[in-house]
Amino acid sequence: MPRMPAIFVGHGSPMNALEANRYTRTWATIGTTSPRPRAILVVSAHWYINYAAVTGMPRPRTIHDFFGFPKALFDIDYPAPGDASFAEEVAELVKPTRVGVDRDSWGIDHGTWSVLVHMFPKADVPVVQLSIDARRPFDWHVALGAKLAPLRERGVLVVGSGNVVHNLGAIDWSRTDEGFDWAHRFDDAAREVMTERPADVASLQSHADFRRAVPTPDHFVPLLYLAGLATADDRRAQVLVDGYAYGSLSMTCYGLEAECPKTTDESPSAALPDPSTIPAEDTNA
Repeated sequence: MPRMPAIFVGHGSPMNALEANRYTRTWATIGTTSPRPRAILVVSAHWYINYAAVTGMPRPRTIHDFFGFPKALFDIDYPAPGDASFAEEVAELVKPTRVGVDRDSWGIDHGTWSVLVHMFPKADVPVVQLSIDARRPFDWHVALGAKLAPLRERGVLVVGSGNVVHNLGAIDWSRTDEGFDWAHRFDDAAREVMTERPADVASLQSHADFRRAVPTPDHFVPLLYLAGLATADDRRAQVLVDGYAYGSLSMTCYGLEAECPKTTDESPSAALPDPSTIPAEDTNA
């Protein structure tokens, strides 16, 4: 069975599911140049709960976990099958860390399907999500990511989906394809760590711009899983595509052994709705 790559995707706006730009073309290229996986394991920023679990239902539902977007986005269905036996395999692999199997609660959220509609548009590869245990420190997530490393030898594509810089409260609508100075500084610091010493990724918490770049940890934590995978294999991540959106979002994507030719495409990330029109508890796009 071919060894699979692993990636971290800066997924940005859910509208990227509907658009063709330099980010979505990169995701599509990874899907077409990588060996076909037997399953996909995704750590998404949008399943952020107080325990660790994997989805184990045979037909996970497509979750539209956002507000303020056009109907076309809510009409998207990503009917990929689940895989209960693979979910059990993940739970067994990481022992003694306890990971439960969710058979009826979650599904496939937009942090997952907005990316996979480009990578695997036929939705014909089984998808299992691994929740982010919000109670745990960063080092715990890096260690759990390292425990997942054997899956790559078993034909599994591991995907982290979030954003290195994700501050919706600081959005500047005039900066469509630009980042604030502090966003650049933190994104650059993360790049240095991921491409040179991924085992030290948790040290980014002490960066001067961390609180502005990462006001909540949910979108940042998926990066820790790729860092753990890189550490387990004594490898460094490579940048697949990078850029910014609305000043306060980084779209940087990283890979381990992922083939992705550099693009000269300068098209920006998809648009976000005005956060002022969205209830505060639902601005986690």
